[in-house]
Amino acid sequence: MSFSNLTLIERSLAAVWHPCTQMRLHHAEGEDALPLIPVAHGKGAWLYDFDGRRYLDGISSWWTNLFGHANPRINAALKAQLETLAHVMLAGFTHAPVVELSERLSALTGGALGHAFYASDGASATEIALKMSFHFWQNSGRPEKNRFLCLANGYHGETVGALAVTDVPLFKAAYAPLVRQGDTVATPDARHAAPGETPVDVARHAAAALEVKLKAEGESIAALIVEPLVQGAAGMAMHDPEYLRLARALCDRYAVHLICDEIAVGNGRTGTFFAHEQAGIHPDLLCLSKGITGGYLPLSIVLCRDAIYQAFYAKDVRRGFLHSHSYTGNPLACRAALATLDIFQEDAVLAANRQRAEWLATALEKLAAHPEIRHPRQCGMIAAFDVATGDPAFPRKFLRAALEEGVLLRPIGNTVYFMPPYVVTEAEVALLGAAAEAALARL
Repeated sequence: MSFSNLTLIERSLAAVWHPCTQMRLHHAEGEDALPLIPVAHGKGAWLYDFDGRRYLDGISSWWTNLFGHANPRINAALKAQLETLAHVMLAGFTHAPVVELSERLSALTGGALGHAFYASDGASATEIALKMSFHFWQNSGRPEKNRFLCLANGYHGETVGALAVTDVPLFKAAYAPLVRQGDTVATPDARHAAPGETPVDVARHAAAALEVKLKAEGESIAALIVEPLVQGAAGMAMHDPEYLRLARALCDRYAVHLICDEIAVGNGRTGTFFAHEQAGIHPDLLCLSKGITGGYLPLSIVLCRDAIYQAFYAKDVRRGFLHSHSYTGNPLACRAALATLDIFQEDAVLAANRQRAEWLATALEKLAAHPEIRHPRQCGMIAAFDVATGDPAFPRKFLRAALEEGVLLRPIGNTVYFMPPYVVTEAEVALLGAAAEAALARL
C-alpha cells in the first residue's frame, strides 16, 4: 500500500484517535494548529516523511528510543527470535529470553532486587508495584497500611490505578471520581530553591516534610513512589540524590516501601544505568519500561526484594499475586531488551554517554544566555530549560517552529527539553541547540 504525506495524514485523522491529544487541534489552522507528522521510516537518530524530509528525533520518540531507529543489532536479535518463539503464555510456562532478562536485570541491582514481574507499559508497572505493596501488607497482617504517597507534580501513568499517584491535574481531574486518591508530599524540585539555597537544601526541606507526614501517618502508609532525580511530566524537574538517601532512611524507619519509578529515567538516561544508583540506595520495588527494549516493543518490568516475594509464597492461592495479561513476558519483547543490554555492555554506552552529555551541556550553555530562558538544567542525557511565557499555545507553536528547523522537540508546558538517542553525534547535538534557538527567535 502506497502513501504520501497528505494521504497518510488525512486517513489518520479520519480513523485514528491519537493519545494525549485534543484531536480538534490537528484539524485547526494557523496558530492553533497542532501538526501531525507523517513518518515513512527511521534511521539512526532521524525520522523521515514520505517526501524524504527528515527530522532529528530530539526526544527519543517519547523517551523510548535509545540506540536509534532500525538498529541493526536489535533488528537481528528480533529476526532470530521470530524463527524460534514469538509468544507463549507465562502462566505455567517459561522461556529462555524471560529467564535471561530477569537474571541480568537482577545482577544490575547487585542482586538486591531478585524477582522480576512483567507487563507491557509503564502505567501497568506502576499498578503492579502499588498492588504488590498493598497486598504485601495484607499478607503480613497489617491491612491498615493501604495508602500511598507521591511527590507533588509527580507522574506515574494514566490508568485508573496509576492516577492515584499522579499529581498532574490535566491527566486526572476528569477522572477524579474513579480514583482512590493518594497523598502528595513536597517535591524536591531544585527550581524551588530560595535565594542562597542549593539543590541539597531543597532536597532536605522536602525530606523533612516527608518525615512529618510519616511520623504522623506512617502506620497507614504502604509505600512512597518517586521518579528518581528527574520528574519528567513535571517539566523535567530535577532534584539532588540527597532526597533519595533521606527518603530511603525514612521509609526504613517507618516501615514504608520505597518504589522507584525509573520508567523514564532508567536505562542510562541520567548517567548511571539506574538513577537510584547515584544515591547509593536500593528501592523495595523498581519499575522499568520505555527504553528497556530500545524503543522497539512494549515491555515493562517490576523488580522487587526477596522479602516482598516471600510474603506471597504460600499454599493459599489467595495469598499469591494474581495479576496478569496475555502478553506477560513476551519473548520478542524480552529478546529486544536483551539486545539492548548487550549494546550497553559491548559499546560501553554509559562511558560514551559522558561525552554526549558534555555536548548537551555545551548546547545548553549557549542557550542559557537567551533573555527568556530560565532554570537551565541537566542530568546525564536529559537537558532542559523553561521559557518565560504565559502563552498557553507555546508548546505547539514551539513544536511547529522546531519542525521547520528539521528537529523534533515537543515541550512540556513551557519547558523545552533535549532527550536524544544514545547514537547522536556532536554535530546533531549542536543542531538541537541551534534549532531550539531558532525556534525561540521565530516566536
